[in-house]
Amino acid sequence: MILEHADIRIPPGQQAAFAEAIQRGVETVIAKSPGFRGYKVQKGIETAERYVLMIYWDTLENHTVDFRGGPLFPQWRAIVGPFFAVPPVVEHFDLLVESV
Repeated sequence: MILEHADIRIPPGQQAAFAEAIQRGVETVIAKSPGFRGYKVQKGIETAERYVLMIYWDTLENHTVDFRGGPLFPQWRAIVGPFFAVPPVVEHFDLLVESV
C-alpha cells in the first residue's frame, strides 16, 4: 500500500468551507478511483490554515496514472482547488514500520 501525503495551505478564514469541501471531494470523487483504500485529513494546530491530506492507494500508479491522469482529477480540483493558497506539496511513501 502507498501513502500519498499532501501538505495543503489555504487562505485565512476559509477553514470551515475548506473542511466541508475536502471531505466532500474525497468521498464523492477520489473514493471512486481504482485502488483508493481510505484517507485521513489532519488540521494544523499552530498554523490553522495548514492541512495534511493522507490517502492510501493500492499502488503508486493508482494515484499518479489512474487518478491524476483520469477524468476524476479535474472534478476533485474544481472542488478543492479554489481554496489552495499555494500549490500543495505531494509526496508518496511506502510503509517501513508500523505499531499494532
